Parts: sequence; C-alpha cells; structure tokens
Amino acid sequence: MIRVSFRKVMLAGFVLVILVLGGMAVRSWLVVEHFVAQSRHGGELAVQLTASIQEIGEGTVDVERSARQYLVLGDPIVRQRFDENLAQSILALDRLEALSIKPLAVALADWRTTAQGLKNGLDGGAQKEDLAPILAHLVQLNSDMKLAAQQWIEMQNGRVLDELENSRLRLGGQLIMALAGALIVALAMGWWLMWPMRHLERAITRLGEKRFDESVVIGGPADLRQLGRRLDWLRQRLAELEADRERMLRHVSHELKTPLTALREGVSLLQEEVPGTLEEAQKEVVEILQHNVIALQRQIESLLSLNSAAFDARQLQFAPVVLPELLDGVVRRRDLHIQARQLRLKVEASQVTVMADAEKLGVILDNLLSNAIDFSPEGGEIRLLARHEKGCLILECADRGTGVAPEDVERIFEPFVQGQRRAPTPRRGSGVGLSIVRELVRAMGGRVGLRPSGRGARFYVEIPDEK
Repeated sequence: MIRVSFRKVMLAGFVLVILVLGGMAVRSWLVVEHFVAQSRHGGELAVQLTASIQEIGEGTVDVERSARQYLVLGDPIVRQRFDENLAQSILALDRLEALSIKPLAVALADWRTTAQGLKNGLDGGAQKEDLAPILAHLVQLNSDMKLAAQQWIEMQNGRVLDELENSRLRLGGQLIMALAGALIVALAMGWWLMWPMRHLERAITRLGEKRFDESVVIGGPADLRQLGRRLDWLRQRLAELEADRERMLRHVSHELKTPLTALREGVSLLQEEVPGTLEEAQKEVVEILQHNVIALQRQIESLLSLNSAAFDARQLQFAPVVLPELLDGVVRRRDLHIQARQLRLKVEASQVTVMADAEKLGVILDNLLSNAIDFSPEGGEIRLLARHEKGCLILECADRGTGVAPEDVERIFEPFVQGQRRAPTPRRGSGVGLSIVRELVRAMGGRVGLRPSGRGARFYVEIPDEK
C-alpha cells in the first residue's frame, strides 16, 4: 500500500499547479516571441521593399531623362549615363525579385522587358515619337509597383494582426483551461486534505467534551493517519484517567460520608442532651458542629451529584422529544416551589419535535428553573422558552432577580462557585447546579451561557438537533 505524507501531497499539488500555470506562461512567451520575430521580419522586408521601389523610381526618372537627352543630342556621354542609370535600376530590380513577392512579379518582369525594349530602341536609332510610349509605360509601371507594394505591406500587416488576434483567442482559451485545471487540482488537493482535518477537529472536540466512547479513525495522508492513531491512544488514556477520577471521587465520598453520618448522629444526640444536660457554652459549640457537619455533608452530596452527572453525560439516549411536553413536565415538578414564592411563570414552547435526550434536557431545565425561582423576588416573573432555530434546540430561562455580577459571568459555571449577588431568600445550594448543566450541555455538543439582560439573569442553552 502506497503511503503518501501530508508534505508530499502539498508538494505534489504545488508542483502540478506550477506546471499548469508555468506551461501556460511558457506558451504565452513563445507566442509573443513568434509575433515579435514575425513583426521584425515583416518590418525589415517592408523597409527593403520600400527602399528598392524608391530606388527603381528614382532610377526610372534618371533613365527617362538620359534617354530623352540622348534622343535630342545624340551625345555618347549621355548614352553612357543612360546605360549606367539602367544598370543601377536593374540591380534594384534584382533585389526586388530576390524578395520573392508574388504581387510584384508581373510588374517587375514587365519593367525589365520594357527597359530592354527602350535600350534596343535607342540602339536601333528609333525616333522620339516611337520611344515615348515606352517611357510613359515605365513611369506607369513604377506607380503600379509602388501601389502593389503598399497593398502587399498592408496585407502582411493585416495577416499579422489576424494571426495575433487568433493567437490571443487561443491563449485566452488556454488560459481559462489552465486556470480551471489549477483550480481543480487545488480543490482536489484541498478536499483530500481538509476531509481528514475535519475528522481531526471533530475528534478533538469530542475529547474536549469528554466523549470517549467513539474511536478516532482518520484517513488521508500517512502522517495524518498516524496522528489519528495517536489521538485514539490519547482518547483511551483520557477515558482511563476519567474512570480513575470517578472511582476515586466515589471512593473518597463514600469513605467520608460513612464517618460523617456517625458524626452527625453524635452531634444530634449531644444537641438533644441525651448524654446529659449541656451548659450554654457547650450548646453553642454543638450548634457550630451541627452547622458545619450539615454543610460538609451537603458538599459531599453535591460532589457525588456532579460526579454522577459527569458519568451520565456520556450515556446519551436520543429519542423524539416534544418541546411543550418537556417544559410542562419540568414546570409540574417545581409547581409547589413556584406557588410558595408567589411567582408568575410564562412558558413559551414551539410545537416542534426534536431528537435529544429527554432526561438530560429535564435536568438542565430543572436546574435553570430552580436557580431562577431562588433568585426571583417575591411575586416576580420567570420566562421559560424553547424553540427550534437553524437546526438547533434553543432553551432560555430568564428571571427578574439580582442577576449575575459581570465578574462572575465566566466562572459561574465552575463547580462550587456561587456568585457575589445573593438570593433574596436563604437557599441550600452548593454551587454545582450550573456545573451539571454545563456538563450535560457539552455532552450533547451544545453550549450554555448568559445573554445580556437589563434586569435579572437570562440563561440560554443551544443544542444541535440530532435529526
């Protein structure tokens, strides 16, 4: 089995993207180089063509002038000048023919034939009237060659521009294909790498929420799979440590609870003066003992409750839960407490069924409602809400009491932490109710916190709907 590491995949992806885009860049450079070379060649050819035609034109003027002078004067020196001008024009004509420009081929051949006819006429002693059409035809041929050269240059420029436009369109298409290919490579590489990264993130989240029941299996590159195996080892180790911690707490709590019960019974016997009459100072000491024994027993019971909640949080049983029925059950359990405080309870629940652990939700709502009842003023109002929004179950419990101090917002969910603001009536809480709420909410993949409120406390719970 081929095992590819994360680094090799990243390197391969970068190399592929570089090859695709680099190939496109090289292709563009070659097209530009070809166009530059073609433009340079065409420019040089146009310059040579223009210069040669101009030279032939000037030579034709000299040939015509010297031919007319010879016809009038008959001077051998003038005839020699005619031959020299004709020879230079023929040299320019040879250079033009060497350029192999087809539109000029006929005109060049005609010019050569006409010039030869003019020379033969002068050699044969032809009269001025006989050579005049030949001279006029030479001049006309110069104009025709100049016009044909201009048209050829324009045609060449147009052909180069058309080729450039076609190359531009091809390059545009190839660029789009190259970018699409690079994007496909990047997306494929990103998907192949991000898929195990999402599994890693979920695994780490489950470990942070103390959900050790599901094994960590990570696919993808070899080093990520190795990391997944190490995370699974960490999960097993954390599960063992958590089990050890729970066993230790149960053992310590049990070992403390047994002698504490005997101590409490002994203090009760002293307080009832069963062994004998106590003096006032002794009664005061016994009352202090009684108070502290009860407080210590309550702390141990709270510790056991918190430990039990942490254990139960990992034993989730999801089932359909109807929100109005859930809230009605919680309210019925606290009905006497609400009536005793003469409180008004406003319940709002969407007629929605969600997939959740009904028992854990009941414990969460019961703890929040119990806090709201304790901290509400006599005759105050409590609002209990439940709704389904964007795939989440949202619970809210708001009261009109003293609220939570700003410095307690972050620590109010810690075990055995009680806020600075006190309830209007004495309460027997030990500060673990909100810790139990947080433990259960985290186990279900949700979160709990406080929303801003002008008066009182407004707790909220958000739990993903398992549907």
